[in-house]
Amino acid sequence: MLELYRLPGCPYCAKVERALEDLDLDYKSRTVLPFRFLRFEVKSVSGQSGVPVLVDPEHGIEGMAESDDIVTHLENTYA
Repeated sequence: MLELYRLPGCPYCAKVERALEDLDLDYKSRTVLPFRFLRFEVKSVSGQSGVPVLVDPEHGIEGMAESDDIVTHLENTYA
């Protein structure tokens, strides 16, 4: 199952969420803390603390960052 690490109010996260919804994809939303230095779980999957981060184990994506890259991956893989 897809997982999205996100922060409420983050426009980049909202962009990815819209893409997931437009493609009618099920995903698990993981809300992160607003303080980057406390985002240990995000850092463990992606190597950095920014959001959004997508995990797509079915396609070998362990922690993709950058909203544009994530949307492109979703459209190319699931459209």
